[in-house]
Amino acid sequence: MLGPVILAASRSDRLRRVVSAAPVTKPVVNRFIPGESVDQIVPIIVDATSKGLELTMDVVGEDITTPEQAAAARDAYLELIEHLKALDLGTRAEMSVKLSMFGQALEGGHELALSNVRPVVEAAAAIGTTVTLDAEDHTTLDSMFAIHGELRKDFPQTGCVIQAYLFRTEDDARRLAAAGSRVRVVKGAYKEPASVAYQEKPEIDKAYIRVLRILMEGDGYPMVGSHDPRIVEIAQELARRAGRKPGDFEFQMLYGIRTEEHVRLAREGHRMRVYTAYGTDWYGYFMRRLAEKPANLLFFLRSVLTKN
Repeated sequence: MLGPVILAASRSDRLRRVVSAAPVTKPVVNRFIPGESVDQIVPIIVDATSKGLELTMDVVGEDITTPEQAAAARDAYLELIEHLKALDLGTRAEMSVKLSMFGQALEGGHELALSNVRPVVEAAAAIGTTVTLDAEDHTTLDSMFAIHGELRKDFPQTGCVIQAYLFRTEDDARRLAAAGSRVRVVKGAYKEPASVAYQEKPEIDKAYIRVLRILMEGDGYPMVGSHDPRIVEIAQELARRAGRKPGDFEFQMLYGIRTEEHVRLAREGHRMRVYTAYGTDWYGYFMRRLAEKPANLLFFLRSVLTKN
């Protein structure tokens, strides 16, 4: 039950200041967020791709309160794309975006987010790569899916994320499991009410497998977002039953978590994409990583307690 507590803490300005000021915080954060600037992140990209890994890049930042901040988020992604262009990696390095960063929660936010994200998708396509729209809390999803549908008219490779713990997700998966679609399925990291989402891990795991089966049996391209060893095994079996070969789907895991597994899957011939975040506004992203998995919280606490 620690997850909801940590998620609540992620929205606390006071705790943000305390955690950010703690001497031990930065070394621990670096496990999950390896840089604050594009220049710092480029060597990470080069190193990962040299090991046969692929990446999806996330410029972290939340709590957008003005259109100017949303435009700055857009420009940060455009700067990233300029650096990716020089690396010439194609789809081996794509991007993940949260529409909240592009102004989705502001007045007129749906249109504002669409107008800000479109240039990013266009620029990504121009260098041979693509963008995936991350899922946020359930109140934002109809807008996200509508923007996803609009972008796919011109850029059909645009991906999206679905969250297995939501009751609606099996229907969303059936709708999205069409030729040309790219769908990442995750368990879900936001605190959602019992009226819209499963609350217990066994229920969420079962829902994840049901959703994954729908995607594997469909005509789209499934992206398996999970660190759970059992889910990884089941995904391979579902792919085999559906007649999929390595390359007809991919695994996605977070930077800094199960890194040896990243390399193992890549060596076995699977597409293994590492979700890699960078930027200065790391607090909300970091706290969600702690909330998702108790081991992450234990890692942080051990670092606090053993720091001289």
